[in-house]
Amino acid sequence: MNTSLKEKAVSFLQMVASGKVHEAYQEYVGQAFRHHNPYFRGDADSLLAAMQESTAKNPDKSLEVKLAIQEGEFVTVHSHVKQNQDDLGGAVVHIFRFDNGRIAEFWDVGQPIPESSPNEHGMF
Repeated sequence: MNTSLKEKAVSFLQMVASGKVHEAYQEYVGQAFRHHNPYFRGDADSLLAAMQESTAKNPDKSLEVKLAIQEGEFVTVHSHVKQNQDDLGGAVVHIFRFDNGRIAEFWDVGQPIPESSPNEHGMF
């Protein structure tokens, strides 16, 4: 069975959230990978180290995928990410660009979930 790019993106995020960062990189990240997180250098090793550090600080992190959309070589995943059980978490959008079935480029944007909101529809 051929795994879709959408399935690969979701699997990558789930592996990273569950602490299998190195394994996720080995399985899904391409050699020319670059990312656009403004808090780290744009290379694969810098983001890998940051993800491993986050896992060490937040071993009970969870990621619940709410929506995943694939268009050509691009996949967008909208998720509820919590650093621990008691955390309200945040709404996070990860955008992937694939090349030859591997992650070539990566963006992530997030918004914390407020304790109260006038929006009756919530963030999801």
